[in-house]
Amino acid sequence: MDKKSVLIIAPHPDDETLGCGGTILNYQLSGHDVYWLIMTAMSEDLGFTPERIASRDEEISNVSSKYGFKKTFNLKFPTTQLDTLKTSDLVSKMINVFNEVKPTTVYLPFRNDAHSDHQITFDTAFACCKWFRSPTVKEVYAYETISETDFSNPLAGKTFSPNVYEDISKTYEKRKAIMEIYNSELGDFPFPRSHEAIDALATKRGSESGCLKAEAFMLIKLLRN
Repeated sequence: MDKKSVLIIAPHPDDETLGCGGTILNYQLSGHDVYWLIMTAMSEDLGFTPERIASRDEEISNVSSKYGFKKTFNLKFPTTQLDTLKTSDLVSKMINVFNEVKPTTVYLPFRNDAHSDHQITFDTAFACCKWFRSPTVKEVYAYETISETDFSNPLAGKTFSPNVYEDISKTYEKRKAIMEIYNSELGDFPFPRSHEAIDALATKRGSESGCLKAEAFMLIKLLRN
């Protein structure tokens, strides 16, 4: 099997774990190179305390270590503010990461997620996936993010309809432990980002694909050569 260069693009830290954490661990077990690109960061200008900013940086460091990413990139655009920025500025910074990583496989958030940061991240990443910009890219997948994908506006366009599943039965417990690092993002059921809800989604995707636990994706691009 050829070694892949896998780029995981997350609007915010924790999206990567909710959307494809088990898949990331599967890639690592198979010996592929996996990179993490974070689009946004907290700042005092946005009302975050220095203590919260420091704790978020620690979370990122811990998560990166647990996954064993070959490299973590943080573009540090203002969180919740991507829709106020010029597309050309977003693309110009992201394409630098593509040029360094030369990804063969890209994971990005679903275009119709409820959060505007997810929508803008998809548009930026998909622009970078054009073959004449990033000729190494062979596969592009959209992942689902609980509390964003499931709360997308059903009247705004396409809903998340998975056509690719990843069996994460063997890596799910480690994925769950990594999610614990983002403890401040978790809540009590029926909060969407509760252990019960997260477990239920993985079990549902498993039942759809014939395994104990699974992550689901929409295939956006596949080039066979």
